[in-house]
Amino acid sequence: MSDVTAVNNLVNKYTQLQQEIGKVIIGQNEAVNFTLLSIFCGGHSLLIGVPGLAKTLLVNTISDALGLQFNRIQFTPDLMPSDILGSEILDESRKFKFIKGPIFSNIILADEINRTPPKTQAALLEAMQERSVTIAGNHYKLELPFYVLATQNPIEQEGTYPLPEAQLDRFMFSINLDYPTFEEEVQVVKSTTTAQNNTVNPLFSAAEIIEIQKLIRKIPVADNVIEYAVSLVSKTRPNSEYAADLVKKYIDWGAGPRASQNLILAAKAHAAVNGKYSPDIEDVQAVAIPILSHRIVKNYKAEAEGISHKDIITSLF
Repeated sequence: MSDVTAVNNLVNKYTQLQQEIGKVIIGQNEAVNFTLLSIFCGGHSLLIGVPGLAKTLLVNTISDALGLQFNRIQFTPDLMPSDILGSEILDESRKFKFIKGPIFSNIILADEINRTPPKTQAALLEAMQERSVTIAGNHYKLELPFYVLATQNPIEQEGTYPLPEAQLDRFMFSINLDYPTFEEEVQVVKSTTTAQNNTVNPLFSAAEIIEIQKLIRKIPVADNVIEYAVSLVSKTRPNSEYAADLVKKYIDWGAGPRASQNLILAAKAHAAVNGKYSPDIEDVQAVAIPILSHRIVKNYKAEAEGISHKDIITSLF
């Protein structure tokens, strides 16, 4: 099958996928789209939203529609690395036997990742980066595709362990979930307070998703689009010669090279699901806010004046 045919097939399947997910998830279109793009690129996402916005339901529904295994890990202050990765135990014949932890799944929901100590956070982040875990000197590969969606609650920061910038950088997207609109909330209440259960049909298999990830990497990109993405990231660095005035005024630290790589990968995926065979500058701009917002550090002046990450990033377009 040619790459052009593969992209056309992806567009059709993506439309069906949105319809299947829409049976259960009402609204939150942006969060659904960015989550799917992240999976198609082989990246991970950080979902930020207050309790009760259907974060778990969203991930569960997406994993059902993609035909993937799903595990949820509730992060708590007493969670140990072995609770995630697994551990070795002595069996009846007095030999060590490895019992796999919940990380051995295709989609992991790391619920409230900032509630657990750095040692446990680091165990998850190693698995995210390497797609493997090391227990007692033995190396275990994780099943592909492997995707982590970590959630953070933006309120109640007491007793939390915020993710350091180096670990935040491992997430491809940072997705903000907002409250539903009045009409959406009416629909949510109507659909969840009756006996009717909507079932989601799997449209993909794990092997098909790996093929989509390969297809996205094969999509060609014009040099001017790559240069645009790199210049956009350069503009976020206050000490760079390309830095915008707004950045010099409100930003302490800008985004690193991983942001440029992710911008291009996500732009390719965004182009493909919209039926384009090569991304353009509009595709880069469409994915820029969730890719850059967790990679730039605002200063106290930005906080005091209520300047958001979104304001700063859109000013760079």
